[in-house]
Amino acid sequence: MTTSGVGVSDQVRALVQRLRRGAGELSRFGAVGIGAFVIDVGLFNLLVHVGDPGPLADKPLTAKTIATVVATIFAYQVNREWTWKDRGRRGFWREYSLYFLLNAIGLVITLLPLAVSRYVLDLDSAIADNISANVIGVGFGTLFRFSSYRRWVFPAVEEEPKVGGSTTHQGESATD
Repeated sequence: MTTSGVGVSDQVRALVQRLRRGAGELSRFGAVGIGAFVIDVGLFNLLVHVGDPGPLADKPLTAKTIATVVATIFAYQVNREWTWKDRGRRGFWREYSLYFLLNAIGLVITLLPLAVSRYVLDLDSAIADNISANVIGVGFGTLFRFSSYRRWVFPAVEEEPKVGGSTTHQGESATD
């Protein structure tokens, strides 16, 4: 027993449960991200590189913004209803506003490599656009989004004390 009255085995069990929950969240977030990525990349390439020239061939930042907004709407719905369905809600408009504010920051992170590639390095091929926007930009944007969604948009539910001194999350049984 430790001085707090909780045994080491209880602490290890609680840590394993948190890791399982975290791995599940990360897996679901990744699956949603793959779907949003397909929407984002597909729409971006359709707008910039399909056709002769593409409808927004001379406006790649506008095309990336449109593609990201469409993918973001998809991702919000699926993340809310699947990835973080167990997490508390703080009101639809607050959650939705925070989600889109953080996505606006994520969009800027995503656009920076594309802007540098296009307007500083003067690279305008489909390969250069996709590496800068959809590999480098999306990679950094995804790291920012995961940590910010988890912390501010879909925060963990409050822990409630249960019999025996350990805690359980709201809506979860002691055997989860």
